[in-house]
Amino acid sequence: MAKTKPTINVAFVGHVDHGKSTTIGRLMFDSGKLSPEQLEKLKAEAQKHGKVGFEFAFVMDKFKEERERGVTIDLSYEKLITNKYEVTIIDAPGHKDFIKNMITGASQADCAFLTVSAKDGVQPQTKEHVWLLKTMGVAQIAVSINKMDAVDYKEDVFNKVKADVSAVLKMAGYKPDTITFLAISGFKGDNVAKKSTNMPWYKGPTILEQFDLFTMPNKPTGLPLRMPLQDVYEITGIGTVPVGKIETGIMKIGQKVIILPGRSGKGVPGEVKTIEMHHEQMSEAEAGDNVGINIRGVGKKDVARGDVVCDASSPATIAEEFVAQIAVIAHPTVIAKGYTPVFHIHTAQVPCQFIELIEKTSPDGVNAKNPDFLKNGDVAKVRLKPIGNLVIETNATNPHMARFAIRDAGATVGAGVCIEIKAKKLI
Repeated sequence: MAKTKPTINVAFVGHVDHGKSTTIGRLMFDSGKLSPEQLEKLKAEAQKHGKVGFEFAFVMDKFKEERERGVTIDLSYEKLITNKYEVTIIDAPGHKDFIKNMITGASQADCAFLTVSAKDGVQPQTKEHVWLLKTMGVAQIAVSINKMDAVDYKEDVFNKVKADVSAVLKMAGYKPDTITFLAISGFKGDNVAKKSTNMPWYKGPTILEQFDLFTMPNKPTGLPLRMPLQDVYEITGIGTVPVGKIETGIMKIGQKVIILPGRSGKGVPGEVKTIEMHHEQMSEAEAGDNVGINIRGVGKKDVARGDVVCDASSPATIAEEFVAQIAVIAHPTVIAKGYTPVFHIHTAQVPCQFIELIEKTSPDGVNAKNPDFLKNGDVAKVRLKPIGNLVIETNATNPHMARFAIRDAGATVGAGVCIEIKAKKLI
């Protein structure tokens, strides 16, 4: 079998109606992934729903409800082979209600395209998505300034939007001068898979070329083994099979592990007996691999989703308390001490209480020590107490185990990263 190209996960994010799905649909068509017959079908479908001009978006928006509302609800995945990579494209929703799925998407992404409409410029959600990408650890981004056809392909409009987006990127801690800004029209196909003749002033890459300009992220195989459990199955003839994605490190047959926190809250020791990936037995697996494993000494009742398989010689921490840097994204009122929302970290969901607001920086750049409350747009350092057992690590120790989203009543309130931990004593 020929060596397959390395896989890179790329998320497309941006404000609702700024043209993400249309851009991806156009990319699929212009790169030959979508036949003219299929496109005709989608055109007819778009007309039927009174959505003329939405045919490219329909490539990704496969759900009937999405077609009728004209918005992307869930994450859709498409594969695209470029010269260098096998790209998994994640089309993340821009619509406010669907930001939870957007978080899931960003946490799986190696790189992202932030799509901004040249016509509408920076919107509140543009800012929110930039913060989320940063918090979720997406280091490489490119910005596609879309709908250039709607502004007559004018360079000055492009430059104005570029400057506005740069200011937002800078606030979140990105370096705009290292980021590529693309001038495109997803609908007309300018600079998507083919170079445009409508913007002689634009010298940058097309979307298709930009994929290959992203660098393959280093697999964090040098860090200790961490595999958060997604599910635990009971399989006849094999026994208990926990499944999940290895976030960091390498797993080998015979390796001594401890699963934290486990039903007991004190960890469940075991030894890796089998590793299976895509229905094949493996002798080892590494960061990025989705696997099912059988562990000697571990039964179905001992472990659950949200537990983490760790290398026994260097286990993760269960936090008594922790300090985090958070960004408040969309809280209906304000956050004060005592507030206890649900923290989503790796595959775990644990309520955590705000026990101290240490300091905050408002969007206007004003700093305050021990503020009384936090509101939307604030970036703050806070002390938190998990109500239950939470496996988390600091960003310095293992960034893959340090990031979280904060959710309350079905909405994302904020996102953050753990910077200090007071560990629970496991006696």
